[in-house]
Amino acid sequence: MAAQEKPFVFICGADDFLVGRLGREHHDRLAAEITDEFSRETIAGFANTVDEVESAINRFRDSVQTVSMFGGRRLVWFKDVNFLADSRTGNSETVKAALEGLQELLGSINPAEVAVLITAAPVDRRKSFYKWCEKTADFTFVGAASSDDAAEALAMTALAEAKSLGVTIERDALALLLARAGANTRFLVSEIHKLAAHADTGKPITEADVEEMTPNLAEGDFFEATELFFRGDLRGTLAAFDRHFFAGESARPLLSSMQNRNRLLIQLRALAPQGGRPPDKSAIERAASAYGKHFVGAGEKNAANLFSQNAWYVGKLAAGAKAWPLKHHIDVQIALAEAFEAIIHRPKEEPAVMRELAVKCLG
Repeated sequence: MAAQEKPFVFICGADDFLVGRLGREHHDRLAAEITDEFSRETIAGFANTVDEVESAINRFRDSVQTVSMFGGRRLVWFKDVNFLADSRTGNSETVKAALEGLQELLGSINPAEVAVLITAAPVDRRKSFYKWCEKTADFTFVGAASSDDAAEALAMTALAEAKSLGVTIERDALALLLARAGANTRFLVSEIHKLAAHADTGKPITEADVEEMTPNLAEGDFFEATELFFRGDLRGTLAAFDRHFFAGESARPLLSSMQNRNRLLIQLRALAPQGGRPPDKSAIERAASAYGKHFVGAGEKNAANLFSQNAWYVGKLAAGAKAWPLKHHIDVQIALAEAFEAIIHRPKEEPAVMRELAVKCLG
């Protein structure tokens, strides 16, 4: 069956931003052919409960079966469908029955009379409805097929976005951008647009551009103080603490960010020979194959697992890890734990506790 003869278009993936953006592009192409705005309808598919799923499917059914007032082809977009995920709602027997009815409806669609577009994220690829759509629809899966490919998919997204804007991005700049964006695709794309607007005509986006303009979303709003602390910059750390508390923030998330960083540095120093240089990327990869199995949930990113971090980020940490010996990092970890205890007993003196911490560790 040729693509244009498929009864409907189905666009899905794990990332709702990427799926929604591709869905909008496809919808706009179809809308250009169906110029009568009364013949175009968008049905919200986002549902939190079983009743909401049934209601959304019923609205979609009514729209698909509605005959155009002035004749001609209609366009229906079933947008932001989220009940195909591996969730309590998506796995309920009521929703499974509703999907059987939806499948029957979609199979009977005449694309010459009504153009149907469905965008769904996230999706459970094991579900029979998903497999049926894969075979029956004009089907597109957006992004990585598995979590192992997610980092590469994000990199490809960033490169494609930069190319569409007529700019290039240096390798180190891309690695830093990915490390700072975490898994937030929407943030990643918006930062590419900002950096592209900032870049000089004909020149690539550099690591210095990203360093200057992109906040570290992966570490929240606490990156500045954490970075200065582990550089050993006492004066800069105290100034960053002052700005943090002036904005009315709490010490707890700041301490968590610092403790997460120190955990990784302890692991890096433990992998280095006594007095030797910290491991490089290839050494870390070898260590991951040897020791990664000892981490619970080793395939998931978490601050306690060195081997689950972005490779570029780990390389940067390793380059700076030579500043302090392992014993000092352990002393810092103890001091951070003591600071947590101190703010419990002195809740109104959080800025003073943090200043004492900085002076104790860096003074």
